[in-house]
Amino acid sequence: MIWLAGAAALCWLTVLLLPWQPWRLREHIEADRGPTDRGPTECGPADRGPDPLSDVRILIPARNEAELLGGTLAAALAQGSGVTVVVIDDQSEDATAVIARAAGPRVHVVPGAPRPAGWSGKLWALQQGHSQQRRPFTLLIDADIRLAPGTVQALRNQWQQQGDGLVSVMATLRMTTFWEQLLLPAFIYFFRLLYPFSLVNRRRTRVAAAAGGCVFLPTTLIDELNLFRRVGRELIDDCALAREVKASGRPLWLGVSRSVSSARPAADLSTLAAMVHRTAFTQLGNSATVLLMCTGLMMLAFAVPPLAVAGGGLSSVLGLLAWGAMSLSYLPTLHFYDRAPAWALLLPAIGLLYLLFTWQSARSAWKGERARWRGRTYATGTDS
Repeated sequence: MIWLAGAAALCWLTVLLLPWQPWRLREHIEADRGPTDRGPTECGPADRGPDPLSDVRILIPARNEAELLGGTLAAALAQGSGVTVVVIDDQSEDATAVIARAAGPRVHVVPGAPRPAGWSGKLWALQQGHSQQRRPFTLLIDADIRLAPGTVQALRNQWQQQGDGLVSVMATLRMTTFWEQLLLPAFIYFFRLLYPFSLVNRRRTRVAAAAGGCVFLPTTLIDELNLFRRVGRELIDDCALAREVKASGRPLWLGVSRSVSSARPAADLSTLAAMVHRTAFTQLGNSATVLLMCTGLMMLAFAVPPLAVAGGGLSSVLGLLAWGAMSLSYLPTLHFYDRAPAWALLLPAIGLLYLLFTWQSARSAWKGERARWRGRTYATGTDS
């Protein structure tokens, strides 16, 4: 146990001391209200700014999203008087299309065609919407995403600052129930450990990732790289898009934001487990070997420290060191999302829960089910 506790402590100290500091949250962006939010002054009426964002279209793939779509459309249309929205109704069985059409003339509804072999549902929907209402810039958002006023302007400013490529933001997830507060900040924390934002945002690294809920890029880049078709079968579509963009020599920028939020509830443990279950084994390349390696590493990182603390003696000291370094690395995430620091002490249990979800994902894959999402099942080794 002493050797295991020492290895766990070394593991977490290494995370803290890595030059790119994956645990820090430096990459964030917030809504740019700019001149459009200025009130009347002694010089005259409010300055509404020269650009109503008429060069931006927003694509929203939507399948059975009647409960959430109305708020998403209202927030999207409030970004600017020139913004146009395209909703691709992906063969919904509820009132998704009705709600979209009722949102006003700036919302254009595309009835989705049946999904052909070799396509995931979301990417096939985006491919159909791409030909509609073309503008110089395209913003891809999910049907549950709420954009604070000025967010699209902030995304465009970030894109202009880097000069090209793709900008994406991890939405702030709903954190209301106990299970949401326990597991969702950690979801973002683990994603950052896997894809350090500072490395993603460097041109000269091969690390590529994006957050599919909010992606901003020039429309010509979609055309030039034939993006949606090229990655059409991918279930982890956001990271696949990012890899193609970075491989073409364009820059990426990935960050977090309080101005981009998700309204989708994930109130109970089973719902959260399904969210991870959908792509966890795919993320590991559907490899049993990688799964076993991941299991060993996570057991060392999350199970060993509390066991060592309970063992007493030198192992207890090393276990406390590992647990303390682990908790310290989690604090910036908790601070950003206004969660109490005490949640960091539960990270060992959180990590082991995510490991369990990953094994559930692998079990489904071995049974022939690649993924299940939004009422669709993607079978392993087929295009269904």
